[in-house]
Amino acid sequence: MAKEASARRAGQCMRARPSAECAASCCQRRQHPAEPGFAGREPEAARDVSEFDQLYRELILDHYKNPRNHGLLEPSDARAEGQNPLCGDEIAVSVRLGDGDVIEEVGFEGRGCAISQAATSMLTDLVRGRTAHDVAAMPKEELLDELGIPLTPVRLKCAILGLGVLKLALHKAKGTPLPEEWGTSARDLVLE
Repeated sequence: MAKEASARRAGQCMRARPSAECAASCCQRRQHPAEPGFAGREPEAARDVSEFDQLYRELILDHYKNPRNHGLLEPSDARAEGQNPLCGDEIAVSVRLGDGDVIEEVGFEGRGCAISQAATSMLTDLVRGRTAHDVAAMPKEELLDELGIPLTPVRLKCAILGLGVLKLALHKAKGTPLPEEWGTSARDLVLE
């Protein structure tokens, strides 16, 4: 899966017959009006990608306006908070674990930009039913693929804030490993 996500970012498709969704996420190159053969109209592939970009943007707005699993869980087995001072985003995550440290419920509260709130809402759907160790090893690319749109470096930090906070909560409660760049003694997550 990580190889496929990496190939998508490079503009290659790893599937034998890419679906329309895959074609959009593979970031097909759009022809610039100054390039030969443009003839004053947008190529069909660019229109398709643009339509998919719009669908992903609508999905992000829906998660922002109607967040899934919004609200902290009481009682909870794991809990953490984090912030992104560059954008002013704040996220708190709480988790209830079942047998085998499977995530049964996850809730969040926060404030900030549409990307941070929508990405965290999407994340809560992605991790339900997975073990704490699976989520601790989850690459950020999996969440970014779910978002489906290219992000600037600042927006990237907004998008992965919820994932970082969730991983911190699981680390504090179950001792799961934190990503190397965070060290091993993180108390609260602050992305700078």
